Amino acid sequence: MRAGAAVLVIWLVIGVVAAVQRDYFSSSDANCARVGSTLLTIVAGPLNYVGANPKIKCEAPEPSK
Repeated sequence: MRAGAAVLVIWLVIGVVAAVQRDYFSSSDANCARVGSTLLTIVAGPLNYVGANPKIKCEAPEPSK
């Protein structure tokens, strides 16, 4: 169990490093796509270094007139 927890922590730390390298934490512009892409990059972890570049597109519906 401890080995699994250690692997999970290392996986997420690698994901945070990838998000930092992509400057996802550098701006205060937080929208659905930016937050989603950041979280997905963190969860993808080491896969970011073998070619994965997860991105999320979010579009909110326009308000009715």
